Amino acid sequence: MPLGHLGINVPDLVAAKRYYDTVMPLLGYEEFFSADQEFSYQPIDAKPGTFLFFYPSLEAGDYSRNRCGLQHLAFIVKTRDEVQAVHDLARTLGGEVVIAPQEFPEYHAGYYAAFWLDPFGHMLEVVCHRAD
Repeated sequence: MPLGHLGINVPDLVAAKRYYDTVMPLLGYEEFFSADQEFSYQPIDAKPGTFLFFYPSLEAGDYSRNRCGLQHLAFIVKTRDEVQAVHDLARTLGGEVVIAPQEFPEYHAGYYAAFWLDPFGHMLEVVCHRAD
């Protein structure tokens, strides 16, 4: 069965919404709904895919992708140009680039991806699975 949705806690809901409202359209997502204590995105044009929900953290402490739990989120795009565009936007928004766009032949031929950190330390990946 496909994954239905993911919930992600963030320390600053307003800042997270501002950031993700800018990034998510390039990743093929649009707003699903927004309320005082949560906001969410769905695949554009009601395409099948995983919904993302963001909530305020209820406990103090910084997120770390190196502890048990979520390591990173990967978003599939159709072209390598889209990988580059998302990478460029992430840099413009001040995101820390973990790995610049490149091929990862150890996964499969044509796996082309970039990794960066959002403002809260969540590692995000944008990937194209096509060689052209």
